[in-house]
Amino acid sequence: MDKRLLDILVCPVTKGRLISQADELWSLQAALAYPIRDGIPVMIEEEARTLSHAEIEAARK
Repeated sequence: MDKRLLDILVCPVTKGRLISQADELWSLQAALAYPIRDGIPVMIEEEARTLSHAEIEAARK
C-alpha cells in the first residue's frame, strides 16, 4: 500500500487511522479489516471482516 494513500484514507466508520496488514487495511477502533483487491482498498463496511481480539492486541504491540 502506498504510504501517501494510507495517510489520506480513514476508516469510514470511525474516521480514524488505518494500518496496513498484508492485503487488508485495519481499523483497530472499529475492529474491522477492509480488503485490498487488485491494489484497491474496498472501504465499504459491509465488505470488511471483523477483527478478533487477538489480532487487535497483536497489532497494538
